[in-house]
Amino acid sequence: MIIAAAQFSARPYDIGANAARMASYVTEAGARGASLVVFAELAATGYELDAIVAGQDRMTMEPEDPRLAPVREACRATGVAAVVNCAGRSAAGPTISSFVYGPDGAPLTRYDKACVTDQERAAGFVPGSGAGRFTLGGVAFGLLVCFDAHFPELTARAAADGCHVQLASSLYGRGNGEEEVRTVFPALAKDHGMYVLLANHAGQAGPYESCGRSGVWGPDGRPVAAAWEGEELVLAELPLG
Repeated sequence: MIIAAAQFSARPYDIGANAARMASYVTEAGARGASLVVFAELAATGYELDAIVAGQDRMTMEPEDPRLAPVREACRATGVAAVVNCAGRSAAGPTISSFVYGPDGAPLTRYDKACVTDQERAAGFVPGSGAGRFTLGGVAFGLLVCFDAHFPELTARAAADGCHVQLASSLYGRGNGEEEVRTVFPALAKDHGMYVLLANHAGQAGPYESCGRSGVWGPDGRPVAAAWEGEELVLAELPLG
């Protein structure tokens, strides 16, 4: 199975433009043989916390939101599944959510970020509590969103649930973020005997300058595929499925 991380620079507040970009990456992923493509944290809106909360329904979404229809249509046209990270809605408040669409474009699952940062909580985002699991082509996947990766017990639960791959939609900036990418993700993969994928932003993302470096690490902790800093679709072929 080939899986992909799409590293691109989201346009702030412009869900339509970002959905079109994501649809184009789904199409490219299909042309290159991928079964799944994963996007970075808040790829649908950009990492614009205060504007998202202030905008309420203009900026938050449900999986069936018509503004994400281009992505769902691209999935259906190519037979590629997609993990799209958005500002979600919940009864308690806005969430940072991964909506997973299957190769037919239908929603497979939703995962709300469990470990929101202090900054995200102060802006008004609330944590989720769901597990976030799905199966594609006989391969079981777990989901993380950025800071979740710093809580190894979440990945340990995914491994205990039989997941083969952990997928992280994230935002890591230059400086400390680069060191975190170099250390956190190889350790997660090796410590839990799983493949781990990171989808990060390229360029400016809210107040951060992203460090890029999306990639996939194998169960031995070694990189299987990696991007640098610019916009790129990075693919990894895994001996699964």
